[in-house]
Amino acid sequence: MNRRSFLKFGALAGLIGLGASGTAMALASANNPYHSGPVTDHFDGTRFFNPDGAAPKGFSDLLKWQLGGDREPWPASVTSPFAPAKPEPRIEGDRLRVTMVGHATMLIQTAGLNIVTDPVWSDRASPVSFAGPKRFIDPGVVFEDLPKIDVVLLSHNHYDHLDVTTLKRLRQAHNPLVITPLGNDAIIKADAPTMQVMAGDWGDAIQSGPATFHFEPCHHWSARGMNDRSMALWAAFVIETPGGKILHIGDTGFDNGRPYTNARNRHGKFRAAILPVGAYEPRWFMKDQHQNPQEAIEGFLLSGADYALGHHWGTFRLTNEGRDAPKEVLMAELAHKGVAEDRFRPLHVGEVWDYPATA
Repeated sequence: MNRRSFLKFGALAGLIGLGASGTAMALASANNPYHSGPVTDHFDGTRFFNPDGAAPKGFSDLLKWQLGGDREPWPASVTSPFAPAKPEPRIEGDRLRVTMVGHATMLIQTAGLNIVTDPVWSDRASPVSFAGPKRFIDPGVVFEDLPKIDVVLLSHNHYDHLDVTTLKRLRQAHNPLVITPLGNDAIIKADAPTMQVMAGDWGDAIQSGPATFHFEPCHHWSARGMNDRSMALWAAFVIETPGGKILHIGDTGFDNGRPYTNARNRHGKFRAAILPVGAYEPRWFMKDQHQNPQEAIEGFLLSGADYALGHHWGTFRLTNEGRDAPKEVLMAELAHKGVAEDRFRPLHVGEVWDYPATA
């Protein structure tokens, strides 16, 4: 393995949160640099975990995956069939519009609020600028064309979701409120000390303007480097607005459907579900932490949402499946299950969806 390949490998390890093996991790310092608090059903005093869930794979499994081949080819670059979107300044009342920027970054507009999820406008989803997963397609909204951003929802700290460079740009241009699970506030504040950040635990809620943002469990993990695995929390969000409730998940394993049934039991009917559908192969490695399109559809049906949007595909190459495989598998499985295509749409970069009021 040459030096450049080693650097790319290291960047990928940081991106997906894989550090040393379980034995070495057990020998790591008990100190958590991001969060301190009482022991709970998902925090052992040092690390967060998925109750009755599966731990992420170790370093030896990462090596096995990376050296195993079986990666479908991707094009050198991609041009979206949709021109870069030019968002309106505000979408008022109970209208709901979502614009796909790329990967897990979306602009959600409703009730006069402009919300951005897991914002990444950088060229790489990586701890370094010269290696790691590179953007295959330009952002669906030019950064300078963004309307005034009120809220950033940040689901967890992997590099394809928490990009400090983009957050600092947003701080300078928009000064939004960042809402994020426990521990990620410390990561953000270390590089952007003047950013407005509010952190919460599963079950907490934060109100901003006409919306309430609820922190919900999902099945994932976190890391920024080789020795901080699961020291910051991950979460799904329920966005409660005058026009209905939105279930937004940045990343999750299917976990026997618990992220969906738990959310439905707590919050009732959803107008929309925003769900990851990509980065799922090989299944032996990814299954516990990244759902595939079939599981995303099952989760959508369990949630009882009227409509679903599929994200987390086609922007950064993270795993083995082809670029368009998530969309193609999703469409085939919708037909197999008899679910109308217009109820679950894997949005292209730059695509805009104005949601109907009801299904």
